[in-house]
Amino acid sequence: MVEVDHLTKSFPDVGRGPVVAVDGISFAAQPGEIFGLLGPNGAGKTTALRILSTLLRPTTGTARVAGFDVSTQPNEVRRRIGFMSASTGVYDRMSAWELVEFFGRLGGMAADRLKPRMEEVFTLLQMNDFRDVMGGSMSTGMKQKVSFARAIIHDPPVLIFDEPTAGLDVLVARTVLQTIQQFRTSGKCILFSTHIMREVEKLCDRVAILHRGRILTSGTLLELREKHAEHDLEELFFSLVS
Repeated sequence: MVEVDHLTKSFPDVGRGPVVAVDGISFAAQPGEIFGLLGPNGAGKTTALRILSTLLRPTTGTARVAGFDVSTQPNEVRRRIGFMSASTGVYDRMSAWELVEFFGRLGGMAADRLKPRMEEVFTLLQMNDFRDVMGGSMSTGMKQKVSFARAIIHDPPVLIFDEPTAGLDVLVARTVLQTIQQFRTSGKCILFSTHIMREVEKLCDRVAILHRGRILTSGTLLELREKHAEHDLEELFFSLVS
């Protein structure tokens, strides 16, 4: 469902020359699986996910989502993904309902399908009590739920979450994580970026640990613990990145 092959992304820097944010990473994620990207800030997680979401073009290497190349077939990729990040913006002058409806229409949903789908999503994410609240008056938790809703409204087969619980209180974060678990059960392919060990242990079927743009190790949690002779995930992580 998601195939990444020797993906590299560098950015020009006048003082330092090219800065490599993603350095030749390869991995694959399947339907019904949550594949985690675990790493500190600046590890390359967000850059990699933005390439997969067609927001950035790779410097070298290839990536395919649902069989389509992110560089040469970006429109086909966008139809098949939902993307949410901690920095996703919400329009101040649109209500929660209007904003999710707008993105549903952008996703090509017909009106007769969009309305019942919106009712389903607003109930799933417990958003009905603020469906008419304008973006400029929303709390951080409300905005994140709206961002989540607009990412899933068109029911895509691939979901990409870049630190979706950042800045959320425990109740909203719990709702987000529980919903992601439900999506795995329904057969979605999910990429999940985080630096929170507990989220990885709770959600991820497999995980890749990134540092300075490279994958240091990958596998199931059991495989990683056996491979590195370390039961505690946090200690395993710090032994690799320090």
